[in-house]
Amino acid sequence: MKKIFLILPLIAALTTHATAQSNILKNQFKQGLTQDVITRSYVTPVKILWQSDTEGKQVINPEVLLTGYEGQLSTSGAGMCVLRSDDNRQASILLDFGTELYGGIEISAAIRGVKDPVKVRVRLGESVSEAMSDAIDNSRPGMQSATNEHSLRDFTLEIPWLGSIEIGNSGFRFARIDLLDKGVDLPIRAVRAIARYRDIPYLGSFKSSDERLNKIWETGAYTVHLNMQDYLWDGIKRDRLVWVGDMHPEVMTINTVFGDNDVVKKSLDFARNTTPLPGWMNGISSYSLWWIILHRDYYLHQGDLAYLKEQQAYLKKLVPQIAAKVSDGKENLDGGRFLDWPTAKNDEVIHSGLQALSLLAMEAGADIAGWVGDQELKKLCTTTANALKKHRPSDQGNKQAAALLSLVDLISPKKAAEVILKEGANGFATFYGYYMLEALAKAGKYQEAMDIISDYWGAMLDLGATTFWENFEYAESVNALPIDQLPISGKFNIHADGGDHCYIGLRGSLCHGWASGPTSWLTSHVLGIKVLEPGSKVVQIRPNLGKLQYAEGTYPTPLGTIKVKHVKQANGKVASEIEAPEGIKIIR
Repeated sequence: MKKIFLILPLIAALTTHATAQSNILKNQFKQGLTQDVITRSYVTPVKILWQSDTEGKQVINPEVLLTGYEGQLSTSGAGMCVLRSDDNRQASILLDFGTELYGGIEISAAIRGVKDPVKVRVRLGESVSEAMSDAIDNSRPGMQSATNEHSLRDFTLEIPWLGSIEIGNSGFRFARIDLLDKGVDLPIRAVRAIARYRDIPYLGSFKSSDERLNKIWETGAYTVHLNMQDYLWDGIKRDRLVWVGDMHPEVMTINTVFGDNDVVKKSLDFARNTTPLPGWMNGISSYSLWWIILHRDYYLHQGDLAYLKEQQAYLKKLVPQIAAKVSDGKENLDGGRFLDWPTAKNDEVIHSGLQALSLLAMEAGADIAGWVGDQELKKLCTTTANALKKHRPSDQGNKQAAALLSLVDLISPKKAAEVILKEGANGFATFYGYYMLEALAKAGKYQEAMDIISDYWGAMLDLGATTFWENFEYAESVNALPIDQLPISGKFNIHADGGDHCYIGLRGSLCHGWASGPTSWLTSHVLGIKVLEPGSKVVQIRPNLGKLQYAEGTYPTPLGTIKVKHVKQANGKVASEIEAPEGIKIIR
């Protein structure tokens, strides 16, 4: 005890000193100092996938790059990886960091005889093919689009003598380094990835008797986590923007895995503040609809009424703008008319989807208006919703349209399930696949939905994915080249050879948050956790195990974490154990 009291004054003194130092720092920068919410961590590569020389002449002692490094060079040059280029061969090496990450790399060069800097080329890639490719001009027809747009992934730089340098800011898993200068030795102690992420706990969890489903849940969670940067992005390599439609599956995953996080409010507010009416968010009318739906679903889970009321003034102008685009019950939205990429060229499907989304947004608006006590707004939302219900467009035999129409009762759940289940995972999509799964749940097709999750999202894992992709054609997965293998002539390259619209070939993003739907779906429908009242104060728990023998997990709420475990008994019935924080009413 005496020692504790002796230490306490020292701690107080150190704290006072640290505070003084912090104040000095702030004073130095006056108004220009902004604290970063993002954590930096260093990642050592796990594998050397390729090197230009295996005879120890141009690439010497490469295995040292796979060893731990404390971040401090010494004056000893022993035991280094050495790159040496000459007129006949260029020294090159391809590193695998084991998983997709967001950030750059650090190259630490050891002591050498000549102090001049040495020029190298660095190429980052979400796939091996991308890391081995040139950055090409996307405007030229037929090119594979491995561009330097949005984030540099192919660049040259000089490495200092006895020093470290950090370069890059992109989404990647693989890095290729080429020594461009000839006739010099470049001793390298380490090449480390610099991972940038929010250091937040995974409060939600999912575990079942199906390890493939477990891995899919985790991969969806990790995909969104990487996109939770300063704002909530759609992808960590390309775009890296606040796309409001993309945010809906992401926010549902955040609610499921991380609970409340300020990146959601910050991004929703950014979309509002950068979209003066009568503009549409991101120039796309459906994205303003998604903004309304997002606020309804976010408030339902988190229950921040003061924040919801901050949206009231904007909603009172946005809702009449939407209502004015409804004639005889039919939506006539202008601006960009868009659902997702696979439907982007089908005007009839887009109309069916926008009709459903308009109705969903007006129903969400009515809920919000009721919560904030705005009866005038609620009446307009309800009147517009009732008008929209009178027009029932065809699902066009399209899975996206069928899913949305079913979710607002414009077609029956049974009809929607027939369309969605036709040809199984073929025709599924990374973004709207989430709503297809929701529609299957509404039809009671839980096992069928789990089978498609295993087939469609699981196929990306089979192809080497550690995060889920912007786009994925299930039919292309047969005998395709995985992303972690070197290109093979004549074999379909899943990253380089496909794609359309803005994601042609290697420009396609392999970490896109809108693809995370199975994470929230598995928690909501297999664990059976469904929030019924704002702030998660009333939660329904009704599991649907299908063929699973058990499923268990946790779910974060503003009042604490719900824990559930469901085990199938010998008679086929499910026994459940449920622990809920005080203040939450559980309905079974």
